[in-house]
Amino acid sequence: MNSQNTYTRGVLLCLLATVSWGAMFPLMDSTLQHIDPFTFTVMRYTIAGAMFLVFLRLREGREGLRLKGERIGLAWLFGTAGFAGFQFLVFFGQDLIGERGALNASIMMATMPMMGFLVNWVLKKVVPPKFSLVFIAMSFVGTILVVSDGDIGSLIASPKTAGADALLLFAALCWVVYTSGASYFPTWSPIKYTAITTVLGLASAAVITAVILAAGGVPVPTAGAVGSILPQLAYMSVIAGFVGVLGWNFGNRYLGPLNGVLFMDVVPITAFVISALTGVVPAGMQIVGASLTAAALVLNNLYLRRAAAKAAAAPAPVVASGSGSGTASGSGSAAPAPVASGSRS
Repeated sequence: MNSQNTYTRGVLLCLLATVSWGAMFPLMDSTLQHIDPFTFTVMRYTIAGAMFLVFLRLREGREGLRLKGERIGLAWLFGTAGFAGFQFLVFFGQDLIGERGALNASIMMATMPMMGFLVNWVLKKVVPPKFSLVFIAMSFVGTILVVSDGDIGSLIASPKTAGADALLLFAALCWVVYTSGASYFPTWSPIKYTAITTVLGLASAAVITAVILAAGGVPVPTAGAVGSILPQLAYMSVIAGFVGVLGWNFGNRYLGPLNGVLFMDVVPITAFVISALTGVVPAGMQIVGASLTAAALVLNNLYLRRAAAKAAAAPAPVVASGSGSGTASGSGSAAPAPVASGSRS
């Protein structure tokens, strides 16, 4: 496959993934009218998890399913963050906000690459470049404009909405932590990491949901309620959950994270368009905030590219004769790439 075909395939796969994820937020508006987000998440990932396991078995054989000697506890922790933490909180927060929940939830997706810098900073002590810190701040200002409609005082005056937005932000952080977890399993393919963590995270989600249902936190869904959301369940499981995740994983393999991460802006754009078509038109300051967050992501990407190009072009230091090794080491390292939200949704 030549480089142009590889690039085109990567673009198409990343677009497929992010469009499918952008559509799921408006779709959840109707779903949450019939079923709680906790039970729905368990149903959704029971289907998607089974599909991932089958796909893993077909691609990697029995070796792909072997877990002996692996850090299962760590995989369970990351899976729980992704498939219980993120999935529960993002749709619960969306449900609490109401009509504009889909817009607020979708814009949080675009903050994930910037949040990845912060997670790397905490977990791996990788300090973000100074200008990236500026773009991180710019991204969060845009997010605040979206969730407050430009009225920052409303976040204090309406604590319920502010609390729901905080859940969305924490949900995004959970997914960034989950995505970062892949680096702790360097011998696992993206398919194996996604499949194993999905199943382990699903176990946590099932237990938490059982406790919530038993305690009466949410009503047990009726057969009629489940039947009414089967089309949404099919989309969320097969398209956004399975096809979207694989498209993102392989698209980023072809493009690299610096290119792939830019497609995260497609998520809120898709959600905004679909919401507008259904009558929920974003306010002017929400559009300004979304644009500010998008600009921060693009500018940070360009900054990292320039820094990486300068590092690559820098001449290697001259090694004094008789120094022993006879080889020169490269000068400096390229700027760190942002954490791509690899296995999304």
